[in-house]
Amino acid sequence: MKMHRRELVKTGLGLGIGLTLAGGRSLKAQAEDTAPTRFDDSTVRTLAQNLASKSYQAPPKDLPDALAHMTFDQFSSIQFNMEKTLWKQDNLAFDIEFFPRGYLYKQKVDVFEVKDGTARPVSCTTDMFSSKDPSLNVSAETGFSGLRIRYALNQPGVMEECAVFLGASYFRAVAKGQNYGLSARGFAKDTGTPTGEEFPVFRAFWLEKPAANSQSLVLHALMDSPSLTGAFRFTIRPGETTLFDVQSSFFPRVDITAGGIAPLTGMYYFDANDRVHVNDWRPAAHDSEALQIWTGAGQNIYRPLTNPTDLQLSSFSDAGPYGYGLMQRKRSFHDYEDLALHYEKRPSLWVEPVGNWGKGSVNLVEIPTPSEVNDNIVSFWRPQKPMKAGQSYNFTYRMYWGWDTPWPTHLARIHDTRVGAVTDHPDKVQFVLDFDGEPFRTLPNDTAYHLIAQTSAGTVETTAIMPNPEINGVRAFFQLTPGTAKLCELQVQLANAQGPVSETWLYRWTP
Repeated sequence: MKMHRRELVKTGLGLGIGLTLAGGRSLKAQAEDTAPTRFDDSTVRTLAQNLASKSYQAPPKDLPDALAHMTFDQFSSIQFNMEKTLWKQDNLAFDIEFFPRGYLYKQKVDVFEVKDGTARPVSCTTDMFSSKDPSLNVSAETGFSGLRIRYALNQPGVMEECAVFLGASYFRAVAKGQNYGLSARGFAKDTGTPTGEEFPVFRAFWLEKPAANSQSLVLHALMDSPSLTGAFRFTIRPGETTLFDVQSSFFPRVDITAGGIAPLTGMYYFDANDRVHVNDWRPAAHDSEALQIWTGAGQNIYRPLTNPTDLQLSSFSDAGPYGYGLMQRKRSFHDYEDLALHYEKRPSLWVEPVGNWGKGSVNLVEIPTPSEVNDNIVSFWRPQKPMKAGQSYNFTYRMYWGWDTPWPTHLARIHDTRVGAVTDHPDKVQFVLDFDGEPFRTLPNDTAYHLIAQTSAGTVETTAIMPNPEINGVRAFFQLTPGTAKLCELQVQLANAQGPVSETWLYRWTP
């Protein structure tokens, strides 16, 4: 799975006749036959359940050649008419802009406004978009490919986009002071498998018009693919941390053994732990630097990401996890030195299950990439039991788009992971871990620390620890002698005489 992420980052990024179900009947026609114009929290779920009982029909992608084959720059040159912003004249906390179809986003998406329990289509009109190139004029029949949500996130009275829904079932958001980075999506199907990945799409959105003083926005989405349908209800609260409360229901058309709930997608190119094959002047380049997991047993896991030579799949079995996320901890400009992309301002994204999700695993897919153009990191929750055709599955969770995890910890945390060669010993690998956090503020200065380290293959040796006053923490050293092993799974914790005091650092070493 590779997404062209640079274009998505730059982009920021009705009841519609175009959304046609099995038999050629539109949602509009169905709604008129059953419950005209009425809408409630069960409407999209019922649509998804009914749609799953029918054969899959792909949403319309037909476009004039000029729009279908435009470049990214041409797509970006099409301007939305700000006077056509939904709710612009209502002085609400939110307003909505739309994207035209074209470039990578050929699928037509229907959009509805919900007010007082009634849904009405938001129609694409010829005066909504403009371009200096007359061949790129958008007609009323062209329709929308997605939408952006605006809110006064950083300055009172200044509306800025805080979330975007564009492309397949992808969406992204930012917190106050941040730039776009990683994405989320509705569902992951066969990610990282030899069969090839299926990308479900959001076919329609319903936007509930917020009350005059409301600081939250409710958006419903209908998802569809050859393998399943889905219904989503997003409650979005932008702020210092932007929250998405997500209620999702899935209706498989076929048995699904390799499904992914609450998938996160990002980019990792290189950092101090993994730059052997990279010749770049910057210290690091990534949206996220680690997968973090808070297991149902209470263990805090920190797994630095890599840009591997070959595709890597990792699975962390669990029961009732407290949460997981793709995290960006390095927050200084000097960690990246990139004046254009500002990776230090990219959000971390934490997923917190609501209710017990039962047994399953947090999965991590790391895909080789030669540059920072492609999204190459995916993480998601996979239930232990396959999802069966004809049944329904519900998952509720909260997403935190922000600067860190939403919960404090008393444990020492990984500040940096560095990996390099050992001078005069080509058979060894040097690891350097920096720890900071609460223990170094609350424990006596003369506390003695040691490492609890193990590896699945080879040997760990030559461990040492020294104070690191630059971060008010400690620096730990150890060497790995892999021998003939082509893969070593490493596990390390910092400890004192009473036991472990840090989160658990996991790492997959390959040559």
